[in-house]
Amino acid sequence: MKFGIYPGGRAGTVCSHPSDQTAVRDLVDDLAGGRPFVVREYVHFFGDATPSEVVTSLGANHELVHLTMPDEWYVEGGRELDLVVSYIPQVADVAGWLTFLDTVIDRYGHLTRYLQVTLEPNFAIPFIDGSSPGVLEALTRGVPHTRAALDRRGLHDVRIGFSVAEPPEWLGGDDDFWRHLSAIPPQDFAAHLDYVGLGLYPDAFAPVAPRGTPGDVASLTAHALQHLRDDSLPRAHIPASIPIHVVENGTPSGSPRTEQAQCDSLTDMLRTILACRESLNITQYELFSLRDADSGSDQPTGTLGIVTDTYRPKPALALYREIVQRTVDGDPSEQRHGPRTLRSSSSVNQ
Repeated sequence: MKFGIYPGGRAGTVCSHPSDQTAVRDLVDDLAGGRPFVVREYVHFFGDATPSEVVTSLGANHELVHLTMPDEWYVEGGRELDLVVSYIPQVADVAGWLTFLDTVIDRYGHLTRYLQVTLEPNFAIPFIDGSSPGVLEALTRGVPHTRAALDRRGLHDVRIGFSVAEPPEWLGGDDDFWRHLSAIPPQDFAAHLDYVGLGLYPDAFAPVAPRGTPGDVASLTAHALQHLRDDSLPRAHIPASIPIHVVENGTPSGSPRTEQAQCDSLTDMLRTILACRESLNITQYELFSLRDADSGSDQPTGTLGIVTDTYRPKPALALYREIVQRTVDGDPSEQRHGPRTLRSSSSVNQ
């Protein structure tokens, strides 16, 4: 299994400090320990009708100029870029979205190993794609469009996927989403996928049962993984041979919780994911996130980091480092193209 992390310090509109590139570099190197390591980043399509203050609130003003770190960092030292292209216009604009996908590929395709087309389109969450008009068409047209665009540019080793949030009971269910995908012929959508991503926050936004009892964080994690593999993906004609990537997983440490409780919860989630990785074909895990968005925030999204917003380590940092460095059974199918190198880009933004 490969491991990774989101290195920035933003969760939605919550962000208290700019990123410290030196700290990010040192911490990611420490976590990876010389092994291949995935780095998750985000760019957003807003369309023309979104007010500029919304773009600014999400820190998205300069996403096509630079990510958290310099370009070359994403392909050095065994790092692999997992780039999310999020669709969040306030008015449906699928034509503009497809053009934006081309722009993103021109700018970042030469750096990218995994390209995620939309972010959690199965639930209508504010500032997440499922709340955006036209998102289902954006997903189902965006995936084959991205495949063709990458092939035209000779970027055949970029893996394409999308992500969903689970479990299905959250926010009243997502049956309409999977029903829509079930009506798409496999050759028009599912056949273009290399993986499906899962966003997994079982105890971040609602209380759960005590550790070791039914409904605790471990059992909720297992339920989400099993349901995605056995129930949701077959409905969309996505076979068991397509791997699951846990692309976001986290748990907060802010009041009334503690940093040790965060570490305990993360332990239970990771143990469950690792125990299921062979039976459910889970090949990648990415933690959200490296740094708190705002360690003083009373919002769960503020304290998902394994270091504080000033980069002070929490107990979860040592836990994650130990798991990354002792789990070395990489997936050969994900590594068959060998090491990545920085290629030239046609983008004027570079």
